[in-house]
Amino acid sequence: MKIVIYALLMIFVSLFSYAAGESAGEGQSDVVNERLSVTEDINEIVIPKYEELLPDVVERVLPSVVGVEAVERNKQGASLGSGVIVSKKGYIITNHHVVGDEPYRIDITLHDGSVEEGTLCWSDRALDVAVVKISADVPYAAEMGEYASVRAGEDVFAIGNPLSLQFERSVTKGIVSAKNRSITIENGDSVLHMEDLIQTDASINPGNSGGPLMNSEGKVIGINTVRVSTAEGMGFAIPVNICESVIKKLEKTGSFETPYLGIYAYTSQAANYLKGRKAPADGLYVISLDIDGPCYENGIRYGDIITKINSVKVDSMLSLRRELFKCSVGESIILTVVSGNEEKEVEVIVGNMEKSYQGENQ
Repeated sequence: MKIVIYALLMIFVSLFSYAAGESAGEGQSDVVNERLSVTEDINEIVIPKYEELLPDVVERVLPSVVGVEAVERNKQGASLGSGVIVSKKGYIITNHHVVGDEPYRIDITLHDGSVEEGTLCWSDRALDVAVVKISADVPYAAEMGEYASVRAGEDVFAIGNPLSLQFERSVTKGIVSAKNRSITIENGDSVLHMEDLIQTDASINPGNSGGPLMNSEGKVIGINTVRVSTAEGMGFAIPVNICESVIKKLEKTGSFETPYLGIYAYTSQAANYLKGRKAPADGLYVISLDIDGPCYENGIRYGDIITKINSVKVDSMLSLRRELFKCSVGESIILTVVSGNEEKEVEVIVGNMEKSYQGENQ
């Protein structure tokens, strides 16, 4: 009897629960259907993975990467490297050490295998950058990125022609290991101190010099210049932004006169490390002067600190050059200088590098 009563009770509870479910079902079903609808909409939104995008990015920018072969004037040797087209008018950025000071001939190998003769438009030994132009306009050009937005740890890839054109347009992937790196390169009797470099572990080999270091959007952030042969995964690139003003003036006028101040300066860290000097945290510590240059003629001396150009702060030779390259030869500019304990503004007329001292001074 107890078993029968218990069974009837269970049936009653089940029927009651079902009825309650039916009464609330309409409202609940609306919510469920709405949720399903949202879920379906979300499923329709396909978010591609970065790894799936990278080949498309590489494919898009590959045509802008070129081979650069510079034949010396004595015709007894040639230098092989890479370059990147950054203007549809045919302007190509590469390394100074790839093209040299006065090449006899420059051959540019385009992505379709055709070879165009290049003309050296501008070169800077201290920066290790050069601009070459081919006569034909091109339908493709890489976009320049912004050095200020580069972050350590972000993905980058390098494209170039390692070893020979047999391995042209090889792509290597890595990350930005660090920014604002300084290195000293000794080549025979000359010593070159380079600042504000991008350090990367993307593989860079001989022949990659002058090729682009690109971010995940396919924008050029650096020009590959040197690797440390005694270490694994230590390559360096020159921030491409230094060439922006150069390219703009070349596109507009067809020529570029390198502005010149006649100084070379270190950051406070470099001055402390390389010269054993106590320099302030901000600004550039002047360690070399051309006595015939504009700065010396206007009273700037060894040990002075340059903090601004036309009210824009500068804290490295790269940032100084970038601001200076926006100016024209013969233009009057204002330098903010700390001399001793005194801060002063010095008016300087910008000189012409081509008609001045050709050392490391800027």
